[in-house]
Amino acid sequence: MGSNDLFPEVEEPQAFRQKDLDQETLRRNVSNVLDTLSKNCYGNSQPAKLIAVTKTVSTQVIQMLETMDLLDIAESRAQALVEKLPKIAPSFRIHWIGRLQTNKVKYIIDHVCLIHTLDREDLAREVDKRAGMAGRVMPALVQVNVAGESQKAGLAIAQVEPFLRRMKDYPHISVRGLMAMMPLDAQEKQLAEWFKQMRTLFDRLAQEGIAGIRMDELSMGMSNDYAIAAREGATMVRVGTALFKP
Repeated sequence: MGSNDLFPEVEEPQAFRQKDLDQETLRRNVSNVLDTLSKNCYGNSQPAKLIAVTKTVSTQVIQMLETMDLLDIAESRAQALVEKLPKIAPSFRIHWIGRLQTNKVKYIIDHVCLIHTLDREDLAREVDKRAGMAGRVMPALVQVNVAGESQKAGLAIAQVEPFLRRMKDYPHISVRGLMAMMPLDAQEKQLAEWFKQMRTLFDRLAQEGIAGIRMDELSMGMSNDYAIAAREGATMVRVGTALFKP
C-alpha cells in the first residue's frame, strides 16, 4: 500500500516544493544560523538547539544536513513524513511541529522523537493509546497560544497548569516542556514580551514540580524571530527558511 492510499484526503500530490540547494550554500546558511544562536544565548546558558524545519525540503537536501551534524529535523505533514522516511538516514531525530489530527497519530507514533504540539485532551488520549500499543512513552511539549490568536492552536496560559495536572491519566506520554508559535507580523518589542512570558511560565512550572512533568525544553522561535526567542530563553528553535534559502 502506498502513502497516497493511506492519505486519500490530501489533495497535494507533491510534498516537497523547496528547490534543491547546493551543499556550499546550505553549509553557509547553517553556519550563519548557528553563529546567530551563539551570539544570542539566554543568560549563561548554552545556545538554543537548532531544529531544521524540513517540511518543504527534498530528501537530497535533508541528507546533506547529516554531513553537517544537524540531525534534528522537523515535519508537519504525516504524508510527507511517511514518504521521506525510506530515503533519509536513520540517524535523524524527527520532531513533529504541525497541528496533529487524532487520525494521523498512528502514522507518526513510531517515527518521531518529540511532539511539539500537544494541546488538547482528545489528542492526549490518542497519543497515549497509540504509544502504549507501540510499547513506548511518547515525549511531548504542550503548545501555548501566548499571543491569544483565535486562528492558532494552543492553550491559553491559564489553561496550561490544569492541563499538565491531567497528564497523570496518560502514562504513555512524557511532557518535557512547552512550545509556542508567534504571529509572523508582530513587532520585535511585542515578540520579546511574549517570549518573556513563555520563559516565565516555563520557569514557574519547573519550580512547582508537578508530578510526572518535566520542564526541560522551551521550543519557540522560527526563521523570522529565532534570535529574539533564543535571547529570551528558548532551549530549541525551529528554523526553515533561513536554512534553506538559495
